[in-house]
Amino acid sequence: MHNFKELKVWQAGMEVCKTIFELTRQFPGEERFGLISQMTRSAISIPSNIAEGCGRKSNKEFYQFLNIALGSSFELETQVIIARDFRYISAEKADIVCGSIVEIQKMIGGLQKSLNI
Repeated sequence: MHNFKELKVWQAGMEVCKTIFELTRQFPGEERFGLISQMTRSAISIPSNIAEGCGRKSNKEFYQFLNIALGSSFELETQVIIARDFRYISAEKADIVCGSIVEIQKMIGGLQKSLNI
């Protein structure tokens, strides 16, 4: 078992999650059950699955939860692009958030490699 709070990838996931919640507060109200819900759920899924994987007894199980977090990160990246295209967020802000998400994707990949699965 790993202490998820010490993992830089979990910390980065938490920061992106906070950013997404702040950004989506500015979206139109009619998106509350659409894009806002999708984005916040994807964002929450990243650090949550990293944490859940840390609590598992084998590296194989941890690896699988990292896969789920990775999938959620790609989903979130797509949703940020959609939000940009609908002009809910600026292109500059979208680039910053997507850059953070890509860094998380790289960190997840590195962590998976370190598990030797």
